[in-house]
Amino acid sequence: MQKLRLGVNIDHVATVRNARGGAVPDPLRAAALAEAAGADGITAHLREDRRHISDADIDGLMAALTVPLNFEMAATEEMQKIALRHRPHAVCIVPEKREERTTEGGLEVAREENRLAHFIAPLREAGCRVSIFIAADRRQIEAAHRIGAQVIELHTGAYCDAHAEGRFEDRDREMAAIRDMAEHAAGLGLEVHAGHGLTYDTVAPVAALAQVVELNIGHFLIGEAIFTGLEAAIAEMRRRMDDARGTA
Repeated sequence: MQKLRLGVNIDHVATVRNARGGAVPDPLRAAALAEAAGADGITAHLREDRRHISDADIDGLMAALTVPLNFEMAATEEMQKIALRHRPHAVCIVPEKREERTTEGGLEVAREENRLAHFIAPLREAGCRVSIFIAADRRQIEAAHRIGAQVIELHTGAYCDAHAEGRFEDRDREMAAIRDMAEHAAGLGLEVHAGHGLTYDTVAPVAALAQVVELNIGHFLIGEAIFTGLEAAIAEMRRRMDDARGTA
């Protein structure tokens, strides 16, 4: 089975930095440590309100990284211009609300096919791989395929929340939907990623899905790094992913 890639999201290193102001902790240092620990890519979400990652962070990442940058962004003209200026390896289009703590749910694609098709076309022409952060929902996946996305990232938040809250029937139902929609998306020719809320306790069933080729994990790893260090946290996550994948 193909080895599963790990993208490490460094947003919440910037959250800690911005809580006090100043320059530490430095998200670029976190990205370098993640690379050294074996991350296959770095994910950073430049939000419209700049609550964590800053424009300068994106400038620095583009200059320093040797692994791909997955640039998460809302479908706005401002973010499109930034992406076209930097031309990162990948752009992941996500829903964004100023009042939310973190990204809630997947992008509504089916009701906005025409707008999103026109939005992503210049990004593809610039050489960026376009990913859509999406619920495990057949209607949304098929719409993402129609508009020309090359990749979907399945939102695993509901599955992880159900596990954490002990709602195991809901957890299993969410996991079944992720499995079925990963198969459906791969059958359409889409590359399948997954992420949001994954922890040591929830990663294995998702990592075991043959159709999923990349996981993007951030908040848990940054939190775990407080106790064990970032390299150790990433190494342990990689071990659990590989064990589940059968590629240790």
